[in-house]
Amino acid sequence: TSLFQSKLRGRWSLYSPPGRLNNVFFMYRYCRMLEEGSFRGRTADFVFMFLFGGLLMTIFGMFVSLVFLGQAFTIMLVYIWSRRNPNVRMNFFGLLNFQAPFLPWVLMGFSLLLGNSIIVDLLGIAVGHVYYFLEDVFPNQPGGGRWLKTPSIM
Repeated sequence: TSLFQSKLRGRWSLYSPPGRLNNVFFMYRYCRMLEEGSFRGRTADFVFMFLFGGLLMTIFGMFVSLVFLGQAFTIMLVYIWSRRNPNVRMNFFGLLNFQAPFLPWVLMGFSLLLGNSIIVDLLGIAVGHVYYFLEDVFPNQPGGGRWLKTPSIM
């Protein structure tokens, strides 16, 4: 198995976290799609999402002794985008077709396949889910309200 993992890691080294070219690509792509999509005309809300996610990730990261949170932040953005675009069809390396909400889990599985720790991916998914729930799900529930309000100073 280690020979398979080392060959796969060598071949797809650009896709293995942390801090590789894929993080930059995913960060750019999903930031852009969020900003042009669900945050169009709402720059302050977009910045507030960054601040909320960064703060929550830093707090959770201390409990699991994570120092580098760039990959987790990227997964958080992917999670939020994927939940807000549930009908988008995705294709992973031409091998796997799935709906957008499964993208963070597919990326986590790929990370696991490469032999990386999935704790970073799980942290990003957890923080993304907290934001998505508080911003998109809970306010639409009976008796629910909007807990995340962008401060007027922004």
